[in-house]
Amino acid sequence: MSTHSPVTSSPATSNLPLAAGVWPVDAVHSTVEFTVRHLGISKVRGRFNQFDASLTVGDGLEAVQLEATVDLASVDTNNADRDAHLRSTDFFDTETHPTMTFASTGVSGSDGEYQLVGDLTINGVTAPITFDVEFNGAEVYPMDQALHAGFSARGTLSRKIFGIEFDVPLGADKMAIGDKVTIELEAQFVQPSA
Repeated sequence: MSTHSPVTSSPATSNLPLAAGVWPVDAVHSTVEFTVRHLGISKVRGRFNQFDASLTVGDGLEAVQLEATVDLASVDTNNADRDAHLRSTDFFDTETHPTMTFASTGVSGSDGEYQLVGDLTINGVTAPITFDVEFNGAEVYPMDQALHAGFSARGTLSRKIFGIEFDVPLGADKMAIGDKVTIELEAQFVQPSA
């Protein structure tokens, strides 16, 4: 982790050693990805190419907040036909519900390992989700001379909870598309200017 002074921890920061303020996401160096089982024998991976997020750092973990919005039409699974199907009413229904949103409700943990709990909204349905989060440290990025803080996060959800129930039966109670979806995030946030 950088020894740059704004990262220096104090007792008030409650184990999140970042200066207080609203840190915007560096979307160029961040990713929102997902995986889901196909036919029960392999994983299909995808990502969303358009998103925005902000990390609010306060005087302690109880004051930390994360908000994010994802453009569901930017889904990219490296297959144009599949992406078009995902945008349809069978899955995301992007004409009616163009975005997926997340708003944190709590953070716990210490020593670089945290749990982030919040409300995820897809298809107009809101449900809680928990992410396991690793703080990867902070460094000054030479291209903009700003301090960047990095995090990795992973969580799982049931797509059916959000009304995404498209299924192709395979027999013996098996479906072509798994219900469990894993979300993986790599996020850099930029320290706000003084």
